[in-house]
Amino acid sequence: MVRNAVHFGHKKTRQHPKMSAYIFGVRNTVSIIDLEKTQEKLRVALEFLKKTKDDGKVILFVDTVPSTAGETRKIAEEIGMPYVAERWSGGTITNWKTITTRIEHLKDLEMSRSSEDWEKYTKKERKNIGDEIIKLNKSWGGIKNMNNLPDVVFVVNMKEDELAVKEARMRNIKVVAIADTNVDPELADYPIPANDDALSSVKYILNRVKEALLK
Repeated sequence: MVRNAVHFGHKKTRQHPKMSAYIFGVRNTVSIIDLEKTQEKLRVALEFLKKTKDDGKVILFVDTVPSTAGETRKIAEEIGMPYVAERWSGGTITNWKTITTRIEHLKDLEMSRSSEDWEKYTKKERKNIGDEIIKLNKSWGGIKNMNNLPDVVFVVNMKEDELAVKEARMRNIKVVAIADTNVDPELADYPIPANDDALSSVKYILNRVKEALLK
């Protein structure tokens, strides 16, 4: 974990008071996460996630930070779980009924593009439909096969995707999340104290998740 920079937090001045229990110390004004606490919390989170998957339930992965979102998308696809990796649209969880109408519209457009009637559209119409499909896939592509609300939401960056955390809590959906030193870990049911900025740290956590869920 040290090699992957899992232990590096933010500057002490940005440390959330409720993260104190997970801090080993301070080095050059930077809060250092206690990796023994990380290991224990990660173990508990992995056990919960594995049971969730084994029970046939759905885990929604959320990461809209450009530097790490690609890795999160890749891991979610390998595990066979839905994801949001571009932008969290308000109401994705709390207004799911409306969101499903947009997803159905996306599916209809994709179906029309692959149907025999596609050639009946003008060149301009085909371009407009193609552009709309690209736009809708950015918002809903990762969840278009998710038929119901997820049972668990896994959030990579609680600060950047605080709305996703808030919506999940409003619907009593369990939250598993990486908790860096600048967030309130109590907002997650299963916080994993770790660096959420370094790609190496995020990859380490996600690969541990993948290993546990694909056993």
